Amino acid sequence: MKTTYNTRKIQGLEIFYREAGDKNKPTLVLLHGYPTSSHMYRNLISDLSDRYHLIAPDYPGYGRSEQPPIAEFEYTFDNYAKIVTTLLSELQIQKYSLYLMDYGAPVGFRIASANPEKVDSLIIQNGCAYEEGLEAFWDPIKAYWKDINDKEAEATLGTFHDANGLKWQYTHSVPDVSAISPDNWEIDLRHLERPENAAIQLAMFYDYQNNLTLYPKWQQYFRDHQPETLIVYGKNDYIFPGSGAEAFKKDLKNLEFHLFETGHFALESHGTEIAEIIGDFLKRKVVK
Repeated sequence: MKTTYNTRKIQGLEIFYREAGDKNKPTLVLLHGYPTSSHMYRNLISDLSDRYHLIAPDYPGYGRSEQPPIAEFEYTFDNYAKIVTTLLSELQIQKYSLYLMDYGAPVGFRIASANPEKVDSLIIQNGCAYEEGLEAFWDPIKAYWKDINDKEAEATLGTFHDANGLKWQYTHSVPDVSAISPDNWEIDLRHLERPENAAIQLAMFYDYQNNLTLYPKWQQYFRDHQPETLIVYGKNDYIFPGSGAEAFKKDLKNLEFHLFETGHFALESHGTEIAEIIGDFLKRKVVK
């Protein structure tokens, strides 16, 4: 089914979102990672829209959503979760599954733990809720947490989302790099090169430490509610490695687990396989 491209005013901001599928079918909310946008879900939306209703928003400062000045908007995971929650409410979506990737994980775990009765299932792809999933990639970020004036750490963080850093994120540990479209990082650069966006990325890096303080709460949510959960992870990801995927086994009993021989953006190299697994999982676990 066709994808539509929409905006809605949420908390005074123009929030862009992609939507496809029959609204009477189960809804899957696709929450994107850093440093990309809902564009990362374009193929998955196409693959699943004949069976499911899909919503994929862009966070403020990413993709095609509005980028308010830092002086007027606090760029935090808390605020992103509030905006997504409000969007779902205004679209009258009361039950949904959540696809959580990278930054989408802390956004989505906030939503799920606050509204467990609304969550049909979780699909987790290279997103973290355990400290053992934060390995060497996170060392300069942790240095920045310790000292926000650490210029060496700040300079390193800036390389993560320059043109070369973006290409690395999409291609590192990918078996066949020729299968990864350069359009990915070129499209990401569109919002990353906007004035003040570099400062927004630093603000989000700095705020990420507040996710770690919520890990025990999210893990308790897993234990208490045991949501039906699907792991579809690029196990060779340097940013969120396979060790972070394994950690979910500690608390989740209703867990289906798939690792792929690829890196961070697993949908780019293994999208067809992942879409088939998701379709089968939702067919069995979500009834509407």
